Amino acid sequence: MKWATDYLWFETAKQREYVNITSRVQDFVAESGIQEGMVMVSAMHITAGVYVNDAEHGLIQDIDDWLEGLAPFRADYRHHRTGESNGDAHLKSLLVHHQVMVPVTGGKLDLGPWQQVYYAEFDGRRRKRVVLKAMGE
Repeated sequence: MKWATDYLWFETAKQREYVNITSRVQDFVAESGIQEGMVMVSAMHITAGVYVNDAEHGLIQDIDDWLEGLAPFRADYRHHRTGESNGDAHLKSLLVHHQVMVPVTGGKLDLGPWQQVYYAEFDGRRRKRVVLKAMGE
């Protein structure tokens, strides 16, 4: 069994941003040498997430609208009593989740025909990271 670890770093220009990281994850898998196994992609921050879905622009906007509808930015979150202003970002992260596992087959991400891996930022404009862990043979 082989293991490999690496990090992706982000500093988004916007408060909320969705970054397609599929090719970066695939590059990591190729460098790891793992042919059969899994890669875990995990956001290391409680105001960000990782998900797998389609790369279609309209759908990405629909996802953003859906998340904003369920956890809108507003001033009255109890979390803001701590001096923070990102209560909505914490809730959006819970909805998207913080990590995904993607199978690796033949040294490549084994995704469906439209599936892509995304980093979802909900409290941007500061440096954050994602950990990549590949495991397999």
